[in-house]
Amino acid sequence: MIFRSKAPFRLGLAGGGTDVSPYSELFGGAVLNATISQFAHATIELIAEKQIIFHSIDQKLEASFPLGRILDSVKGFNLQCGIYNRLYREHLLPECGFKLTTSMDVPAGSGLGTSSTLVVAILKVYSELLNIPYGDYDLAHLAYDIERNELKLAGGKQDQYAATFGGFNYMEFYEDNNVIVNPLRIKSEYLHELENNLLLYFTLTNRESSDIIKEQQKNVINKKEDSIEAMHQLKEQSKRMKDALLQGKMGVIGEILDFGFHQKRKMASLISNPYIDEIYESARTAGAAGGKISGAGGGGFMFFYCPENKRYAVIEALQKHKGYFLNFQFTKHGVQSWRIN
Repeated sequence: MIFRSKAPFRLGLAGGGTDVSPYSELFGGAVLNATISQFAHATIELIAEKQIIFHSIDQKLEASFPLGRILDSVKGFNLQCGIYNRLYREHLLPECGFKLTTSMDVPAGSGLGTSSTLVVAILKVYSELLNIPYGDYDLAHLAYDIERNELKLAGGKQDQYAATFGGFNYMEFYEDNNVIVNPLRIKSEYLHELENNLLLYFTLTNRESSDIIKEQQKNVINKKEDSIEAMHQLKEQSKRMKDALLQGKMGVIGEILDFGFHQKRKMASLISNPYIDEIYESARTAGAAGGKISGAGGGGFMFFYCPENKRYAVIEALQKHKGYFLNFQFTKHGVQSWRIN
């Protein structure tokens, strides 16, 4: 029998960074994100050998471990070992061997919530194997707890919840890990227009988001006023984006994104760089009304809002840079799992 899962990556449309502790506990965070048709995949196959095999298609790595004990993490499989160890402590795992294979449709560290989405996909395929009835909030919080508290990987909360719930969501974050996910019912004509006008562009640069996140956290702890004020403004940006999408005010989407682009740069020094600024200005000059560095910043994907028929001029203008565009559609569903004989 084979067990499979897939979890969608997300575009953070507004408010990104306010979901990161300690800001979210001190002031309350708010983000608006949407899942897209790019996925993290996980497959478990039962095998005759009495061992556990982890296989990463993206990293071209494979490692094997003995059954029946806590695993020592090895290079490339920190997430897989951490997830297995948590489940080993809390559940009765099968006595037979198995092979866990993972892959992602986009590069790791590209700003679409890749590592957190992969954690959600892996937890979901284990839940399919072990018949664990996780609710959406339970699954997302477990993914967050493993990644942030047990493995000590820096980051926010929105990615685990976006991958689990799917669709367009306005999310609120408060102290004591209190998270509220508000699904948005946006009219289809507004979604079609948004999808038509957004261009997703990979800068061909990957980055280590943890350094950016740590600087952002340090700025809050040290009460750096301009950084904290920028986060306040980004929280307000998420409310403006929610209202614009629900009311079909498509003419202000670019302006809201452009406002967020400039506020986000104030949260931490590594969020932007001359290469990102050059790409952004090229897109704006060609007709983009606004845009965003996806995720923590520093590289990875960017996206641009191109009203009317400006998308074609923006595509042509960015040809001089070394990146590429990635087609996508918005998706309604979060992580899913299934089994086949």
